[in-house]
Amino acid sequence: MQSVVAHGGGGTVEHSRFTTAGLAPRDQLPTYCDQLTVVTVPVSRSGRPAGFRAAIDRYRADDTMYIEARTDAYAQTRSIAQISVDKMQSYCFHVLADGGAETSTGAYPRRSVHQSRPGILALDMSQPMSMSRHASQVRALFLPRAVVESVLPQAQALHGRVLEFDATSPAKPSMANAIADALDRLRRLDAMSAADARQRLVDSGQLIAAAFAQRYRLSGNIEAAEKAASFGQARRYIEAHLYDPDLTPDSVRRACGLARATLYRLFQHEGGLYAYIRNCRLRGAALELLRFPDKPIIDIAYSCGFGSASDFARAFRRAYDMTPRDFRFASQNWPRSRAV
Repeated sequence: MQSVVAHGGGGTVEHSRFTTAGLAPRDQLPTYCDQLTVVTVPVSRSGRPAGFRAAIDRYRADDTMYIEARTDAYAQTRSIAQISVDKMQSYCFHVLADGGAETSTGAYPRRSVHQSRPGILALDMSQPMSMSRHASQVRALFLPRAVVESVLPQAQALHGRVLEFDATSPAKPSMANAIADALDRLRRLDAMSAADARQRLVDSGQLIAAAFAQRYRLSGNIEAAEKAASFGQARRYIEAHLYDPDLTPDSVRRACGLARATLYRLFQHEGGLYAYIRNCRLRGAALELLRFPDKPIIDIAYSCGFGSASDFARAFRRAYDMTPRDFRFASQNWPRSRAV
């Protein structure tokens, strides 16, 4: 790996470059995996005897990051265990320039999407996902939550959604052209100061967020602003009463003064209000399993709002593809020093 630091007014842009060229074929995939900080590649450490071609350029400017990569096909995951350890909360706009990918996001119900043409996948790095990527060329923008949510308060609802710009896309051509121009301007980040590079990434990310808002009709007018405010109010109430056994859609509706139909529409993008509450409780339970390895699982189930150990076990397995006990065991050897 080669590291370059670009100097300029307002700090520096950290630029690192990695390629598997020159490595022994068997070492190429394991070495590439070591470069990944926010996802895990579930492969044998013996690698692929035939080799794995990959090249990555990574640019960091303060709390933003931009990546350009070209790789052979591989699979990657971001689990609730990794989320709880690295605590990365950014949004990622994953730009597929060439190739294809299949992505599954969320807990339960999952959202699955297939990309076979250029487009932008929105990912909330505080939520789980798995991706199977073909040989591809991709670009990725990592931005703080506040940057994206200043444009789209309901941005977490975009996790796993795709924006495509072609003849069948509802996005306006002017917006598509603006995004294409903004992405092209990111190719010279290492020639800028850190402040200028960060601002360019922020501008590009907010433009993409606005396009998603337009595409999914989540923002852009007074009605949408009122909807975002109601959603935030309901979400805050749920967070404050998450483990209350009396937390129900009716209690949320009464506390927030919302009509039943309005409340259900607000959480439609989350798979429904019941699914949102259940997934929040499951995430809390997963964190409890990590933080308190000696605490009985049944105690965690009850403390996180589940009525029985069997209900908790079924919901946990459906969301995370493993039992709570297996999750706790697997997490004991999880690396603790991974950073973005």
